[in-house]
Amino acid sequence: MGNILHEIIIDPDFEEGPAWRRFPFYEQQLIVKEGEIGQSLFLVEEGSLRVSGYIAIDEKRIQSGFCDLNPGDIFGEICLLEFLPRIATVTALTDGYAIEVNGKLLNAYFEKKPEPGYRFYKQLFAIFIERINRANQRVENLLAWGLKAHGIDQHL
Repeated sequence: MGNILHEIIIDPDFEEGPAWRRFPFYEQQLIVKEGEIGQSLFLVEEGSLRVSGYIAIDEKRIQSGFCDLNPGDIFGEICLLEFLPRIATVTALTDGYAIEVNGKLLNAYFEKKPEPGYRFYKQLFAIFIERINRANQRVENLLAWGLKAHGIDQHL
């Protein structure tokens, strides 16, 4: 995904400042917080980040890591469809750099230049498929663990 986004941000028609910005982040820094309204997406250029969310177990809430993000990974892309609350928290594991892209201005850019928009959304679709496959695998593993932990697997 990084390549197409880098092509877009070097285009003079997609102006640095209003449309995008590069910023440093530091270990343990909160990048986005679950529940905030998301208006931008991010591209990790350098460093590592952790995506986590709160999970309720009985009356307790624990923060669980979903995945780690590394250079070339994007997050926050739901803002391209609608400005909705963030569904996870993203925290820096290491120092690094990221690019923050204004979702509204990126969509406006794609209206003017559909070819990079097509390539961007094609790559984004591939990322979604990979994420869904990983999530399905996690659910299957948790189901298998739960069946075994409760002795249900013996009755199947």
